[in-house]
Amino acid sequence: MIICSCNVLSDQDVRSAVEAERTRSISQVYGCLGCSAQCGRCARTIRRIIDEALGSARAASCNGRAQSS
Repeated sequence: MIICSCNVLSDQDVRSAVEAERTRSISQVYGCLGCSAQCGRCARTIRRIIDEALGSARAASCNGRAQSS
């Protein structure tokens, strides 16, 4: 699904950038993908994808064990 019309970025493009580079910010995702933010309407969706991807990676690194805070 296209999430950034200005740069024609798909959700898979963003997920791949996050997984490959461990990007933690929206600007890092854009940099990794060789573009920059234009109108900003996709920022929330990109942030959600980053959070989901990093959350999944964190959960996998715990081998299913609950983390203590």
